[in-house]
Amino acid sequence: MASNEDSLISRYFAPLATDPGAFGLRDDAAVLKAAGEDIVVNTDAIVEGVHFLPDDPPDTIARKALRTNLSDLAAKGAVPAGFVLTLALKVQDEAWLAEFARGLGEDIAEFDCPLLGGDTVSTPGPLMISVTAFGRIPEGRIVRRAGAQMGDLIVVTGSIGDAALGLAVLQGRLASSNEDPLIERYRVPQPRCALARAVRDHATASMDVSDGLAGDLAKLCAVSGVSAVVETAMLPLSAPAGALLDAGMIGYEALVAGGDDYEILCTMPEERLASFMAQADEAGVAAAVIGEIVAGEGPPRFVDAAGGEIVLKRHSYSHF
Repeated sequence: MASNEDSLISRYFAPLATDPGAFGLRDDAAVLKAAGEDIVVNTDAIVEGVHFLPDDPPDTIARKALRTNLSDLAAKGAVPAGFVLTLALKVQDEAWLAEFARGLGEDIAEFDCPLLGGDTVSTPGPLMISVTAFGRIPEGRIVRRAGAQMGDLIVVTGSIGDAALGLAVLQGRLASSNEDPLIERYRVPQPRCALARAVRDHATASMDVSDGLAGDLAKLCAVSGVSAVVETAMLPLSAPAGALLDAGMIGYEALVAGGDDYEILCTMPEERLASFMAQADEAGVAAAVIGEIVAGEGPPRFVDAAGGEIVLKRHSYSHF
């Protein structure tokens, strides 16, 4: 006789597991085949009240759980190969699960990242979703945080700060006349999978921006044994974020230390920039140079248009 867990898996998730290696989610493991490739593995969990709000739409929660992991893969230069899912539920809400599975299924198709397996458990709370994602990359081509060299340009994709502002809007800490794009960026990240090849062909170091641009750049610099200078006037900002900054409602710290951007942050020599930008343009992904890698061991400096240093009281989101 099937258990409640078996029924839940059969109803909502087995239909999503169409890859032959998933065995229809009827086994205890899956098979991920590799031939002449490295398999890149990463894992991220999202927790109710920390990474998403209790009343966020279920389909956006599913998308965020998967996309945060795909963002990591893209920043390493890897393309999605599949993922496993752990779902810790407070209650078995059929309507919630149906919407969660719908959103997950649409992203599985969009990013060609099959569900290979996972686990469902009950919890007294909060709700938690954990994804472990696998990516494929030619042997020895992974782009690590280490590798940034003095003189490299610092490049970031998309726009910075929107998600943190979206959360502030949802929590009533900030008002914006154009809040919907900010909320959407918080709820549904845009992993830059289309740039995976460009990253591995051009970047000397790379990571995704998840905890805040300032803090994540500091991590990249520390492991590379360098420092950096970022020109705040060159930061790519969306129209809503720029309007809030111009109105004096936020400062640069809110943009570079808030987290949840899920953009690619990478470094490269100047001679590789034009080719990288051409590939980004072809992929329909905006990218901008925001500064330069410099010698030193101190944290990155953020400077204004006049060259004056902007002092940040915090650099990133921290769980602890």
